[in-house]
Amino acid sequence: MVEAVRSGRSLRAVAEQFKVSVGTVVFWVERARGKRLDRVAFSDRKPGRAWNRTAAEMERRIVGIRGELRDKSVLGEYGADAIGLALQGESSVKQAPSRATIHRVLARHGALDGVHRNRRPAPPKGGYLSAVASGQAELDSFDFIEDLKIAGGPLISVLTATSLHGALVDAWVVERPSAQAALELLLARWRQEGLPAYARFDNDTIFQGAHQFADAVGRISRLCLALKVIPVFAPPREPGFQNAIEGFNGLWQAKVWQRHHCPTVEALVAVSQRYISAYRSKTAARRDSTPDRRAFPKQFKLDLNAPLKGTIIFVRRSDETGKVHLLGRSFRITEQWVHRLIRCEVDFTRQRLRFYALRRRDPNDQPLLCELPYHRPNKSFKG
Repeated sequence: MVEAVRSGRSLRAVAEQFKVSVGTVVFWVERARGKRLDRVAFSDRKPGRAWNRTAAEMERRIVGIRGELRDKSVLGEYGADAIGLALQGESSVKQAPSRATIHRVLARHGALDGVHRNRRPAPPKGGYLSAVASGQAELDSFDFIEDLKIAGGPLISVLTATSLHGALVDAWVVERPSAQAALELLLARWRQEGLPAYARFDNDTIFQGAHQFADAVGRISRLCLALKVIPVFAPPREPGFQNAIEGFNGLWQAKVWQRHHCPTVEALVAVSQRYISAYRSKTAARRDSTPDRRAFPKQFKLDLNAPLKGTIIFVRRSDETGKVHLLGRSFRITEQWVHRLIRCEVDFTRQRLRFYALRRRDPNDQPLLCELPYHRPNKSFKG
């Protein structure tokens, strides 16, 4: 390049010939300015050691002391702290290197025993549901923010909702949280926005139904089954599964509840509606590529005593004996999968229970662990 420029060609022409930037040509021309080409150092590597690098003799001494301490130390300690103390006791060492420097020297020489944790990437959103993880199905999440106190007014709760892929959010202020109130709000949302393939909840009795009775199926689950929306219940006390809705809960509290002083419930509702509208406008582009939502059926009427058909999914963690607990019962799966996550599918149509292994290492591989018959007593719904 330098020779071509010195022959009279332009910088741009030389850059195009060698397929480099003009700045690169200028750099090398300046380096060779006033010198013969055979006397120019065209290597871009810096020769020698860095000026502030620990001396080679000190590095050899650090590694040697480590070996001595490992073999002869009474305490059996030979890490960076122990090596630093040993160096401080030597008269020939004016100033012992710092703990970080000693650690870097040991790392350069491959003299570290510690094993770094192998951090695997997080599973995809909704990874335990293959259709959701692949972007072919939408999932709505619902949760309650409870016991917010209006100054001089009542305690209130807020039912929040968001879709996993499209960030289609909602927030409704209710004075008395109940399954009936939640059911009416879900109906209003789905009539307006359409039906998702899945709806995810936590294990609150409002969503799941009574916990003290075996085989109890709450009205929210019955609504989902009637609309052919698969309800999904996250595992208890497991962080991560409710990240989408919990994140929106924190956002709503920070941007609406804590930011505005609302003396009445009506004022809070007005502020919340403005925020929801603005948030939907901000995230509108995300919904252009989200899975389609099914149209809400016309003339729909919920019969809570109708025979149950469809599937409910519970994500559970097995105990030390390989059992999982759901619907007020315990089911033994396998002793080879203890303290591990399992996707439990309750198929009311075929009266079967299916249990699938979930693994973070390979979220796409969900082998069937066990299949059991399940004959639910045909009990009437009592609310």
